[in-house]
Amino acid sequence: MALLPSKGVVISVPALVLSITAAAILLLVLMSTLSSSPPCTCPIPAKVNSSIRSRERISTSDEDIEWVKSQIEANGLHMQQNVLRKGINPRTRQQQLQDLLQFKGISHYEGEEANNHTALPCPGELLVEEHHSNYGEPWAGGRDVFEFLAEWAYLTPDSKVLEIGCGTLRIQGITIAWRDELSLMAAIRYELPSQGLLFKRPLIVRGEDMDFSKFGSVTMYNLIYASAVFLHMPDKLVWIGLERLAGRLKPFEGRIFVSHNIKFCSRLGGDECTKRLNNLGLEYRGKHTHDSLLFNHYEIWFEFSRVKA
Repeated sequence: MALLPSKGVVISVPALVLSITAAAILLLVLMSTLSSSPPCTCPIPAKVNSSIRSRERISTSDEDIEWVKSQIEANGLHMQQNVLRKGINPRTRQQQLQDLLQFKGISHYEGEEANNHTALPCPGELLVEEHHSNYGEPWAGGRDVFEFLAEWAYLTPDSKVLEIGCGTLRIQGITIAWRDELSLMAAIRYELPSQGLLFKRPLIVRGEDMDFSKFGSVTMYNLIYASAVFLHMPDKLVWIGLERLAGRLKPFEGRIFVSHNIKFCSRLGGDECTKRLNNLGLEYRGKHTHDSLLFNHYEIWFEFSRVKA
């Protein structure tokens, strides 16, 4: 698990996030889980006071899509085969890695200068970004997820965010829970330097038991989310995590988002799930779909909030 502190405290969301002001949350009824499992009996979404908050759009708009289309058409662009041509020498990641191993990363130098390496050489597998292909979806999808969460959780530059199962920082979260060792190495050795985030000095703790004690007991989060994580975990462990984190979510304005499905809840049945959520001070708010230019399919997210101070 990891926490990005600033001067000993949890840091704010990257400057990439624009200031998000207040509007109404679109309520969608949770119909069913995403698989062919039995019909979902989920909790009833809570009503939202639309006068409390508003949302400034930072993700792709209809106007953005039309502009992209117009630019492609105006320039007569078509997707072309990526082949050898003037100034372009297409290489697969495997070919790039072989070049790095053969030439030790400095193919333009000869003699003694060919062995002139940096103090901490980066593993070739990370330099050719093999880890960008580890998640079954385009790496740029991380930006897509970030935009959705920033809008729906009304994030501002001062918001505190906890991500459960961040992998290699694809979503570029601020507070991270780590699971996979290769992903952890890629994040520390490649993604943090390449994103200019080393100065944040993140506190990183490996763990798979939903133990968040290393994060301290003071920080209250505006957003806690899990992208394609809970569906790979035993239901019991998910509930343990929710129990430990419910009290760390800011009352009323804080949000928990879970992607893909919430079988940990629906398998209990709607009434039992609602009861367990209420015992934790949590409330189910609805199901959302999100579209962008960086995915070829809709992402599905389930929203929860804390209703007790």
